[in-house]
Amino acid sequence: MHRPSHLPLLTLLTAALLAGGPAGAKSPAPHGAPLQPEAASGRKAKPGWSSRKFAVAAAHPLAVDAGYRMLKEGGSAIDAAVAVQMVLTLVEPQSSGIGGGAFLLHHDGRITEAYDGRETAPGEADENLFLDTQGQPLTFQDAVQSGRSVGTPGVLRMLELAHRQHGKLPWARLFEPAIHLAEQGFAVSPRLHALLAQAPALQKDPVAAAHYYDVQGRPWPVGHVLTNPELAVMLRRIAAEGSEALYRGEVAEAIVRKVREHPLQPGRLSLTDLAEYEVAVRAPLCFVHSAQPLTPLKGKTRTRPRDVRVCGMPPPSSGTLAVGQILGLLAHTPASRIRPQSSRAGLVPGPDWLHLYAEAARLAFADRALYVADPDYVPAPGPNWMSLLDEDYLAARARLIASGPGGKRMPEAPAGIPAGVQQSRAPMPEQPEYGTSHISIVDGQGRALAMTSSIEAAWGARLMVNRGQGLSGGFLLNNQLTDFSFVPRSDSGAPIANRVEPRKRPRSSMTPLLVFERPRGEFLLSGGSPGGAYIIHYTGKLLYGVLHWDLDVQQAISLPNFASFGGPVLLEEGGFPAATVRALRQRGHTVREQALTSGLQAIQVRGKGLYGGADPRREGVVKGD
Repeated sequence: MHRPSHLPLLTLLTAALLAGGPAGAKSPAPHGAPLQPEAASGRKAKPGWSSRKFAVAAAHPLAVDAGYRMLKEGGSAIDAAVAVQMVLTLVEPQSSGIGGGAFLLHHDGRITEAYDGRETAPGEADENLFLDTQGQPLTFQDAVQSGRSVGTPGVLRMLELAHRQHGKLPWARLFEPAIHLAEQGFAVSPRLHALLAQAPALQKDPVAAAHYYDVQGRPWPVGHVLTNPELAVMLRRIAAEGSEALYRGEVAEAIVRKVREHPLQPGRLSLTDLAEYEVAVRAPLCFVHSAQPLTPLKGKTRTRPRDVRVCGMPPPSSGTLAVGQILGLLAHTPASRIRPQSSRAGLVPGPDWLHLYAEAARLAFADRALYVADPDYVPAPGPNWMSLLDEDYLAARARLIASGPGGKRMPEAPAGIPAGVQQSRAPMPEQPEYGTSHISIVDGQGRALAMTSSIEAAWGARLMVNRGQGLSGGFLLNNQLTDFSFVPRSDSGAPIANRVEPRKRPRSSMTPLLVFERPRGEFLLSGGSPGGAYIIHYTGKLLYGVLHWDLDVQQAISLPNFASFGGPVLLEEGGFPAATVRALRQRGHTVREQALTSGLQAIQVRGKGLYGGADPRREGVVKGD
């Protein structure tokens, strides 16, 4: 039911904390740029947060509070992550939840592991999943808002495995904050209200419409106390029985029924797909990066290079490879000698640096389109994925960039061919890719994690799972299969690496990262962001700002955003001087200014303690002791 009664103290405080700017309209994407995963909903300055022993950074204060309580009780970073994700399922349902998947990087003080909880295609799927009866691709929205787009959820089973290996508190304890909020209610936040107001397709699902909107079809107002009794029952079962409560039995049957009985585009997910889902534990993809010395900014004294080891997810994530390529390409240009400019709004990257960044990004995204897919189905180019980060390979690719004064934009940014590679695939055509939520945690015993989780588009497939027992609510299903290429082959018949195949994991841009100092390997930073394909740029900005410009994580997060995917240079609206736009256009770039709604979260080691940052563009905070 929906509780219009008095607000508990915690939800009153949360509503006050989240009160902010007006909702921004979701505008169409410019030509050559992906759509924004989630609309803007205002900007609120974040102060940065210091702590001594542990810290939690996540996308909603109630989720952060749940993780903080687990750490306060002596729990591990994994314990806190489970509690945070269960609350996010409830309070930030548009972005992530138990109906989706996740990538998790975990460091226990000695070993770093990469947990792949990415969704998988149904066993009945084939490469023609998103083609119509005439062999033409479905429109993107028809594909998203359908049963065809739903992959087997992985986040819950992934967290269960990680907890079994690294948890300290009982599994059931980690669900108590989310169960309490689901039963007693939480205050609808300004961002949740804004995104509900911009989600007419969500109202086509009767379960979601009855849960998130009043009888006139209006989204519940800011401050309304929203309960989710159906989710509370499900979480109680998962707490008592483990992930099997979702992957088998009546919840699994409800998931499959929702997918296969879609009225327009039924999907192919089966009970067998759910029962047989397996988490992949992979070796992290790590690369070394040297931040070259820069004439110190005011008040800074660093004069020597900082060598770091950056670790992230290997494929099917494209994020670590793309960020590593961009940083590696920039290292072969004058970028490290170019300081950010001062403006009325603070530091901003200038046109000379942005030109080099955009060209490096175009080259990285060309490789991404050609090579990156599920490694269980598609081999790496060369002996392993590090061939795309090879120093000689990147040096040769960087020579395509006109890096001198006034250098012009490349007419084309082709994919490269690492040494010894026989290339027979076709690049994936551009298509939209959507949003996520990011969590960074450092616990009191020195364990650290970075986790990015997702249901893909805002509101996923717009399908809410409910067992049909008369209770309101439930959870939303992902549309992650639309991260596959709709077109399986080129006109000549060459296969696209990221085409649909049975039980395959779609390529992702999720980029959770852990950074370590070299040579001794001390933990330095955990970070990541939501944002679909933009994640790569948002996370790259965070790393470059911290490593090269000596910014703290909050300063780096608050820098204006920028991106390029092969087409225009995208600049965050209102973040850059007009002279920067003119200078980029003089170099041959098409420049678009628009909202770029990142949701960066990060925690870094600073002195003898920790310092956390959260994105001013969303509702996230950091909390620690």
